[in-house]
Amino acid sequence: MIKNIDRKAVEKKGFLDVEVPANTNLVEEINRLREEKNAVILAHYYQESEIQEIADYIGDSLGLSQKAAETDADMIVFAGVHFMAETAKIINPTKKVVLPDFNAGCSLAESCPPEEFEKFVNQHPDHVVVTYINCSAGIKALSDIVCTSSNAKKIIDSIPEDKPIIFAPDKNLGRYLIKETGRDMLLWDGSCIVHEAFSIDKLLELHKENPEATIIAHPESESHILKTASYIGSTSGLINFVKNDENDKYIVATEAGILHEMQKEVPEKILIPAPSHEDNTCACSECGFMKMNTLQKLYLCMKYETPEINIDESLRLRSLKPIERMLELSK
Repeated sequence: MIKNIDRKAVEKKGFLDVEVPANTNLVEEINRLREEKNAVILAHYYQESEIQEIADYIGDSLGLSQKAAETDADMIVFAGVHFMAETAKIINPTKKVVLPDFNAGCSLAESCPPEEFEKFVNQHPDHVVVTYINCSAGIKALSDIVCTSSNAKKIIDSIPEDKPIIFAPDKNLGRYLIKETGRDMLLWDGSCIVHEAFSIDKLLELHKENPEATIIAHPESESHILKTASYIGSTSGLINFVKNDENDKYIVATEAGILHEMQKEVPEKILIPAPSHEDNTCACSECGFMKMNTLQKLYLCMKYETPEINIDESLRLRSLKPIERMLELSK
């Protein structure tokens, strides 16, 4: 590792802005660094396809948390967004955790500031606090248990029926869970701008053009989108559904990055991204934060081991407890 890095410049910009020689084979260099530094690369399904291709493990939030808890690597390179890398550090305090671009945030996580959420929780002291993993360490520290879209129903069902529940930060996932579990939960008013970008009018028009296609959706989507779906599930759930379902054509309502791994699993099937409100060349919904990570940033963060995720130990211990409860229930 090269020592003379301007760490303040990295912190200010969010990533290491170093010129890489044009003839550098990034894939070869990343593979070399992975072996040399005993590093593991974890990537979310929403990452660019070239990052997914080089990752040791591709998954959703639950799968990535489980892999982070299991790894014996010395360095975790998290190709995802900030709260995901933060979760890996909470679970692995002695390991170095790096994120290609420190500014790769999350609109959902940002919709729930810890100071405001703490006041909200204090107003309802008798409630069990369940938070979706798409939140900051500060929010996790105020929680009784964390969940992901993969295990949210199981987590809610594990709570005694006489216990009132606060669910945060995603109101759309919360509404879906109220319908699925029958629990009358108190919801925080947060949402993911990517999953709220789907246009119901364009979706219905697209389905009219492709009546044989099955609509599948992520539960972070708005209720009117979920009503059109034949299957609702997490990113891994959506992939497994398409793999095992008999149909051969699907309209997929989640971040378009999932289509890369999904198509690899079902190369013979037709996958169509659900349309967004935006009238752009993609016409699908993409997370700008997820796309901030690039192969070059991945290479540089592995080479120089920065930007690094660090968490105050007191905060880490408080946020670890609800994550451990989730991981135990998810076994």
